[in-house]
Amino acid sequence: MHASPYGTSVKGFRDGAGPRFVRMDPLLVVATLGLLACSIYTIASATSGDIEGDPNFYVFRQAIYAGVGLILMFILSRVDYSRFREWRAGLYVGMLAAIVVVFAVGSAARGSRRAIDLGFFSLQTSELGKVLLILTLSAFAVDRIRRLGDRETTSRLVLLALLPAMLVVAQPDLGSGLVYIAICTAVLFVAGTKWTHFAALGALATAALVVVLVAAPAAGVEVLKPYQMDRLTAFVNPTENPAKQGYQQAQSLVAIGAGGKTGRGDAATQTKLDFLPEHHTDFIFSVVGEEFGFMGAALVLSLFAL
Repeated sequence: MHASPYGTSVKGFRDGAGPRFVRMDPLLVVATLGLLACSIYTIASATSGDIEGDPNFYVFRQAIYAGVGLILMFILSRVDYSRFREWRAGLYVGMLAAIVVVFAVGSAARGSRRAIDLGFFSLQTSELGKVLLILTLSAFAVDRIRRLGDRETTSRLVLLALLPAMLVVAQPDLGSGLVYIAICTAVLFVAGTKWTHFAALGALATAALVVVLVAAPAAGVEVLKPYQMDRLTAFVNPTENPAKQGYQQAQSLVAIGAGGKTGRGDAATQTKLDFLPEHHTDFIFSVVGEEFGFMGAALVLSLFAL
């Protein structure tokens, strides 16, 4: 057997041998540190003029979050991940409780109640729920490893994902709710679910969309709020109304296209002149594309691929 090019660090990661501080996957550590460095640098460039008198506000906040994240990453790396399978029921109940508690004590913003204000930062429990959903669905799939082809297994996995997804949509947070569905789809795919089950689920999803987007509005029933309908429309066809519903998507494409091969650097007008409103949050990748071009965007995607 050939020796690992990573020496004791990989061996320690696999069998627990060697010094405790090297028991981590080196590629994962490099990718994580690289993404953190890219995020802090990009936010510094994108938000330098956002808050007058405090150009580093978002930079310092991101650095604090990065530090906390690294500490949690190190702590969780000490935990035998197979134990999460034993804790699946508690993790699932905890996920539901965390989502539900937002309705009682969550802070309202832009017409929705999605986060708990802890003073020094806002905790959006639906984000934590995404990680917990992956763990719980995976644990359930492992428990039924010999029955993954059964319709009952597929149905249970879907129902386990639908419950938190509907709670999140009720906050309302349609985007995160759809992510929960995507997580379930990914787990089913990795678990080896039959294609006939996917076909049936696809048919049900199509029927649900027809009811929500066509039949219900025609009957005078509002399932989705107007702004949610606008977002869905903009997502499906961002060029239909680039001045209103599709404005953010249209401007993000302009920003990425303007970056070219190597980027525009400080001349990135889409970001600097606020043509791209949510430039440091949901559409931060557009900033990467404009300021650092194809090369910078490819680097970020490569780090995610690691």
